[in-house]
Amino acid sequence: MYRRTKVNPMGFGELRGVRFNGINQLQLDDPVDKSDVCPIIVELTCNMEGREAQISSSGSKRGGATAGFTLGGVGWISNLIVYLIQVFNVKNINAAQIYNISNGCTNLFPVIGAIVADSFFGTFSVAAVSACISLLPCDNGSSLCTPPSKLQYAILYTSLALACIGSGGTRFTIATMGANQFNNPKDQGIFFNWFFFTFYIGSVASGTAIVYIQGNVSWKWGFGLCAIANFIGLAFLLLGNRFYFHDKPQGSPFTGIVRVIVATIQKWKLQYSSKIEDYYYGHDGITEIAATATPKKSFRFLNRAALKTDGDVGSDGLIAKPWKICTVQQVEDVKTLFRIFPLWSSSIFLGTPIGVQASLTVIQALTMDRHLGPHFQIPAGSILVISLISTAIFLTIVDRFLSPMWKKLTHRSPTPLQQIGLGHVLNILSMATSALVESKRLKIARAHHLQGQPGMH
Repeated sequence: MYRRTKVNPMGFGELRGVRFNGINQLQLDDPVDKSDVCPIIVELTCNMEGREAQISSSGSKRGGATAGFTLGGVGWISNLIVYLIQVFNVKNINAAQIYNISNGCTNLFPVIGAIVADSFFGTFSVAAVSACISLLPCDNGSSLCTPPSKLQYAILYTSLALACIGSGGTRFTIATMGANQFNNPKDQGIFFNWFFFTFYIGSVASGTAIVYIQGNVSWKWGFGLCAIANFIGLAFLLLGNRFYFHDKPQGSPFTGIVRVIVATIQKWKLQYSSKIEDYYYGHDGITEIAATATPKKSFRFLNRAALKTDGDVGSDGLIAKPWKICTVQQVEDVKTLFRIFPLWSSSIFLGTPIGVQASLTVIQALTMDRHLGPHFQIPAGSILVISLISTAIFLTIVDRFLSPMWKKLTHRSPTPLQQIGLGHVLNILSMATSALVESKRLKIARAHHLQGQPGMH
């Protein structure tokens, strides 16, 4: 008969002969009868076996949802500049600004969607509502060669706002929900690989096929296909609802960050302590892992937030004053955010020129001879697909050739920071090349007196 020996941080009893392998995965050292094991553990095992069965049944539905949302979301924004110039009669510079704002919103809204999902409604609800919102945008272009009216602008901006919210709320919320179906980190990694594979395949398909239909058949057909793809993605998402494992909202992640900062300020005058028992590790007491060391010395001033003082912790071990005491783990989490902030903020400077270059590329493509033979012309909006294809090619080259070559020459693999730094250098070179090409183009346009012609501004 197995017996409990102590309480582990998960809240379940730890048993002799029983160990947790990975995340919530029960593993028995010896074959046993489940009737001899604590009922809580038996229930946990049965729940997890059922959950794994549900996962295997719902994989195709998640894949269908990802493909549908990608086709619909990328299809409308890939050709947005061309639509604004040719249908709405918007000037080139204004069309580029509208595109950049829309593109920025579709990359910002996933952050907001993730916060709302984690704090209040859960990933499934946010993804489903966002998918419904993405079906609402409408089209009311200016058919005459005149600037659009205020009403048309209002309809345009409303449609773009709804499309951005819908795309942002589904794009990576689906990824989080899918990864949460698995307990094994290896399985989660495999899921993310397939998710991004589906995402990029869908992006290429929408950036070529749907863009071609928009430019050569009908804009209404093109946008209609985007709506149909979104609807199919929503249908797959809803059909798989009964198979999904639904995570409960955990509360706003920013609350814990603010609590650590506020507690640190309130205890600013306290002296540091080297004793483990002076710090608060949680209501379960000092766990075996946490007891190996005191809080880390990096960003040491934040350690004050976990220092215990009179009245901070109740007799039951629970926090009595949540804005005056935090756990060591919460403090270390905030430290982690501080450490990655410079790296995260550098991506803003990396993403800004990439977004500007994308809009400039489409505008330049409108002035180019894009014919391949007498009967086929590459759509201007499809030019951006080249960046997706080249990214896939160069990722393969870096992973299979350059990294092994670097390792042979230096006897060590390139670090992630070195790879990021190289990416920044290449990004600088690409923008410098774009500036030189644009300067040359303008000189040619002025020399031939082409400034007033469409696309030559």
